[in-house]
Amino acid sequence: MIIAVYGRPNKDNILTEVQELFTKLDLLKLEVLIHEPFHDFIKDKFKLGKQVRTFSRHEDLKGIANFLLSIGGDGTLLETIALVRDSVIPILGINTGRLGFLANVSKNEINAAVNALIEGKYAIDRRTLIHLETLPGLFGDLNFALNEMTVHARESSIMMTIHTYINDEYLNSYWSDGLIIATPTGSTAYSLSCGGPIMIPDSKSLIINPIAPHNLNARPLIISDNDVIKLKLEGRSKNFMVSLDSRSAVIESGMELKIRKENFQISLIRLDGQNFIQTLRNKLLWGIDKRN
Repeated sequence: MIIAVYGRPNKDNILTEVQELFTKLDLLKLEVLIHEPFHDFIKDKFKLGKQVRTFSRHEDLKGIANFLLSIGGDGTLLETIALVRDSVIPILGINTGRLGFLANVSKNEINAAVNALIEGKYAIDRRTLIHLETLPGLFGDLNFALNEMTVHARESSIMMTIHTYINDEYLNSYWSDGLIIATPTGSTAYSLSCGGPIMIPDSKSLIINPIAPHNLNARPLIISDNDVIKLKLEGRSKNFMVSLDSRSAVIESGMELKIRKENFQISLIRLDGQNFIQTLRNKLLWGIDKRN
């Protein structure tokens, strides 16, 4: 079995529990692939074991790694999507950050999580991604996102107009600070902060959610993930920002964006005893009322 490990090179990942992870993998005589920048950061701080190599590209993992362990928070896990892509390598998020909605294995559960992988005591959640089409291609072959695509003005004092179409039928022109197109996975991220609904991960839907709309009757809309969304942007600013999860690019006014469901999915590992409803209660304090 080959385990890939991804993490950000920062002090938050220099933890006793992370050392215990590498010690555990070495005791099990598992081959370990560590993302090169993270390896260079920790190699003098941890004992990494005997069967350790590095990787740096998507091609270094596809058809090779059995699992990928993401060490950090949800933002770190989102970065692994660019490395895993369509390889169907299952991802397990180990939370060394704060909320950890996607990275839902705590640092104190690392040993038990590795045992669960070895013993097959886990399930795979297939998560939908969204695909962005632009001319020219803004993000190259990384034109997909697990959480959301966001378009917004570069200057906070200037609103923009976003003409929105579904399957080439005109929907609305949002006069707002921006627009979020979110997956069910992304429904608990930026979209939630902007008043969007929470969706069960296998809902087969997308969310169109305006950011601070000026027209008060504009509300989040749920559509089928088989629909194709087209956006045409205009405003007093010449440039706008487009984001796919944690990646951003600048576009010019008048550019057309098309968003659809990606052709492949991402596999997230869910350990036995974990489920989405439980995560809602534990992470978002769903239904908690001190009066009861």
